[in-house]
Amino acid sequence: MSEPPERHTAKLGQTRALLGPVATTFATVHTGNWRTERPEVDYGNCAECGVCSEYCPAGVVEMRKELEECVSIDWYCCKGCGICAEVCPRRCITMISETGYDAE
Repeated sequence: MSEPPERHTAKLGQTRALLGPVATTFATVHTGNWRTERPEVDYGNCAECGVCSEYCPAGVVEMRKELEECVSIDWYCCKGCGICAEVCPRRCITMISETGYDAE
């Protein structure tokens, strides 16, 4: 069995193995204007555990413990899927509407 292809992610400065055709497509597509929600981080409550970064399917969340705003998000490729908010153990990531109104 051959090894999965590697791709260098310039924004995050790391090399990642992409598994399967869905991961390749999902990780490389720019968001454009179709994202309806985006994650917002409460940095004061963040434990800097890196769970959000580990579970992001597009690999656009990066944990940078040396910075005050320790969670770095590549807004050009963030899909607004909300997985980072769901897996955060301290619930310091919330999803905010980008459409200009709340659906509630």
